[in-house]
Amino acid sequence: MALMITDECINCDVCEPECPNDAISMGQLIYVIDPDRCTECVGHFEKSQCVEVCPVDCIPLDPNHKETRDELLAKYQRLTGAK
Repeated sequence: MALMITDECINCDVCEPECPNDAISMGQLIYVIDPDRCTECVGHFEKSQCVEVCPVDCIPLDPNHKETRDELLAKYQRLTGAK
């Protein structure tokens, strides 16, 4: 699954620079995650970096974008050109 940022976000700015896929950007009111770019850091790190640094724990899995680990790895490979 891709991740999502809930309305509990306090706009602290720590998640955006941690995303290796540039999937996080500022939305109208809070930060948002582009599900087409989010790989939950599969291919880059063992744990999702945005979740690790979020001080208010507002980045859960997005139930509207269910993906297996293999699908996330394929997305990582497509985004980075890795084999």
